[in-house]
Amino acid sequence: MKLLEGKTVLVTGASTGIGRAAAIGAAQHGADVVINYHSRDEDAQSCIAAIEAAGGRGLAVKGDVADAATATDFVARAVDAFGGVDVMISNAGICPFHAFLDMPTETVERTFRVNLHGAYYMVQAAARQMVAQGRGGAIVAVSSISALVGGEFQTHYTPTKAGVHSLMQSTAIALGKHGIRCNSVLPGTILTEINKEDLADDGKRRYMEARTPLGRLGQPEDMVGPIVFLASDMAAYVTGAALLVDGGMYVNLQ
Repeated sequence: MKLLEGKTVLVTGASTGIGRAAAIGAAQHGADVVINYHSRDEDAQSCIAAIEAAGGRGLAVKGDVADAATATDFVARAVDAFGGVDVMISNAGICPFHAFLDMPTETVERTFRVNLHGAYYMVQAAARQMVAQGRGGAIVAVSSISALVGGEFQTHYTPTKAGVHSLMQSTAIALGKHGIRCNSVLPGTILTEINKEDLADDGKRRYMEARTPLGRLGQPEDMVGPIVFLASDMAAYVTGAALLVDGGMYVNLQ
């Protein structure tokens, strides 16, 4: 069953990691997919090739989500290419690990601009287009287990992910009357470019695996099913929800 047949899906931060997996997964479920990416040209084109190999049409649009103009351009390019916007997957994010007491101001500000401000601008631009179209839509934001728990070297990151989760709750209320559903997914430790260096430490990686009841860390592909579900009509009565996708890590307090 192709859950996104005939829909146009937009994905931010899709040249690698969760965004890339979600974009390809959307194409496998019948969607045309427009991806945003910041700088990795070859990876973006590889993602488009995979989208097309899955049977979808694809378009890559380069831009920095921290700039509000990127969001309006991204949505406009999607409309020009494929006629509208049905789903926005707001995924772009960074996490430059750093201690709290000497955290550089520019690191804090950049993380907030990309993770939270970028999500806000992208969700707003997509919602405006969906309202204008008059046929509803779905927005899925990639938050994090870090919205619920702290991290010693993530004091700049965890507030942004809590903010993304809160943004989905508030936009679910603001946009429900337009038939637009807004939900978030909260990944646990997923092996991506964000944590590649941090988890290069074998001891830390084994510790994180041991904390996970399913016994392994996540792969980007583990996020595809939950994201596609929330984006699809199977979740027609689901809005304002947050879905943990963490292998059970959050509940493992023992």
